[in-house]
Amino acid sequence: KYEHGFRHTSLIHSRNVRTMSTMGRRMDTTLFIKNGPSPAGLGLGGEGYLSFSIATPTGEGVTNPMTFTRQRRCVMVDDLRIV
Repeated sequence: KYEHGFRHTSLIHSRNVRTMSTMGRRMDTTLFIKNGPSPAGLGLGGEGYLSFSIATPTGEGVTNPMTFTRQRRCVMVDDLRIV
């Protein structure tokens, strides 16, 4: 209702990797954050570069000056973070 079906951002807090994977596929959002705050999907405390520009499946997604294609970002904070 509030997101208007734009599939912008979803997040989950769980220790079950299978549950996180299932939700990620079902939600099909541009940003999917696991076990962290939603700003981590924009690069604040998560992986990737900082970007305040995010659009919908018909727009850019997380952008930088060189790309304007929808790039989905999946962010894991703390557990299972290898780097």
